[in-house]
Amino acid sequence: MEDIHVSSSEHNGLQLHLCNTDKFKTISLILTMKAPLQKDLTTARALVPHILTGGSTKYPNRKRIQRKLDEMYGATLFPDVQKKGDDQITTFRMEIAADQFLTLSNSLLESSLDLLHEIVYSPTLENGVFNSSIVEQEKRSLRQRLVSMYDEKILYANVRLIEEMFRGETYEFPASGREEDIAALNASFIYQVYEELLQNSRFDLFIVGAFNANEAKLMVKHIFSEQHNNKPIVAISSNRKGAGGVKIVQDKMDVKQGKLLLGYRTFSTIQDEDYEATRVANAIFGRFPSSKLFLNIREKESIAYFVHSQIESSKGLLITMAGIDFKNYEHAVEIIREQEYAMKQGDFTEGELEKAKALLISLLLEAHDTPLGIMEIAIQAVDHGMSNTIGNRIKRLSKVSKNDVIQAVNKWELDTIYFLNRKEELQ
Repeated sequence: MEDIHVSSSEHNGLQLHLCNTDKFKTISLILTMKAPLQKDLTTARALVPHILTGGSTKYPNRKRIQRKLDEMYGATLFPDVQKKGDDQITTFRMEIAADQFLTLSNSLLESSLDLLHEIVYSPTLENGVFNSSIVEQEKRSLRQRLVSMYDEKILYANVRLIEEMFRGETYEFPASGREEDIAALNASFIYQVYEELLQNSRFDLFIVGAFNANEAKLMVKHIFSEQHNNKPIVAISSNRKGAGGVKIVQDKMDVKQGKLLLGYRTFSTIQDEDYEATRVANAIFGRFPSSKLFLNIREKESIAYFVHSQIESSKGLLITMAGIDFKNYEHAVEIIREQEYAMKQGDFTEGELEKAKALLISLLLEAHDTPLGIMEIAIQAVDHGMSNTIGNRIKRLSKVSKNDVIQAVNKWELDTIYFLNRKEELQ
């Protein structure tokens, strides 16, 4: 297995991360702007990347931007906003053909960096602020995206669990914004939020593919010539809450299937020594079809349409999710907790441990075969001061022992049980 290395350097405060590999015929770029979550800014920030890709000085509308991308051999550009730990991250992702596979007099990588810079730094303006028609169009689009979440009941349940579990904490607020905030937002306020992002965000640019690293550095230094804020990476807080009992929350909607979510605080983030042990514990517990939750709830008891668990690497959070018949609520909670206690008592075999590690390593190797997978590995490494080589990550996973897993899982505390129930009372 070829271990792909990511080299990092700083240019005008922008952190540049280059992964030079000829595994792909494309070059992938991701520009991220990271800032702490703030309740009164999250919805405006969620609009910013979509407004920026709605028009720039050179390309004043979305159609013109798309035409430019088409001229660049079908390059693609995707704006997004995410939440990692207590940070809200604005992202712009581009994919272009690698220069070495084209016969061009000018570099397509340089053209893509020019376009990315143009979109981020030169939005089309009206009276010194964002264009009002673009803003209103993106407000409508955002409202539609948030309303459509009600159709994806598991997404809705996940948002509600986070709201309840982290009530009063920064992590409560969704990166995608809140529908109730949209109406009050105007072009002037959103433009102020955008300017604040430019001044205070941490900028990281990741480039993965076949290119000349020295030329790429010179391009970035020349094109992204503004001075960017060079914020240091800060340690993650897992926000240990005092024991106050398990919170039980139930919402009622017109649904055909109950959605049961249990939120645990693991008190282990990607920066902690026992993080890999926590990942292995989750793999045995509920991450895969071979896990305890799947085998006991779906296969043995047949009371769930689906069941799995996942962890948030930057927050010390584990969530179990299950789709169940309404009548099976109490029984499902009971089985999930039984499996939690079994894990804490070491009731799993060396065979289960090794299978869990093998599955996690397999996922890493799969990620290594795609540009986005490599970027995700690199972003995690940069965010959390880890080694960015996949070989080191595999070594850490391989070393996890049964005792490591038992110690990690015994830190878990059930915080909140959330159930999305039907409108009628349980029979």
